[in-house]
Amino acid sequence: MMIIHWLASALTFLVLPYIVPGIVVKSFGAALILALLWGLVNITIRPVLLILTLPLNLLTFGVFTFVINGFLLWILGGIIKGFEVRGFFAAIVGALVLSATHTITHWVLHTHKKKD
Repeated sequence: MMIIHWLASALTFLVLPYIVPGIVVKSFGAALILALLWGLVNITIRPVLLILTLPLNLLTFGVFTFVINGFLLWILGGIIKGFEVRGFFAAIVGALVLSATHTITHWVLHTHKKKD
């Protein structure tokens, strides 16, 4: 099931440039690496950042989480060859789209899993 989630995330990253101007994913290989690193960042660095910015998150009712996700996406754009984020605004919008598509994807995969 983990491989299916990884592939679904990679496909989401491949579709992202068509939805968000300013984001470029050059190949499926780059999308696979991006999906892997995005998952690793989300289980290691993101929780630390969420704890450090907890007061700000509480004041904004959790909206600041999208800024954190955008920042992490922007950082990955500078690290991964074949993935580019042109501007912080594109990163935040990309994070919003990723959040929505990942939520839908996980819902579909888990609904399908329950039917089997």
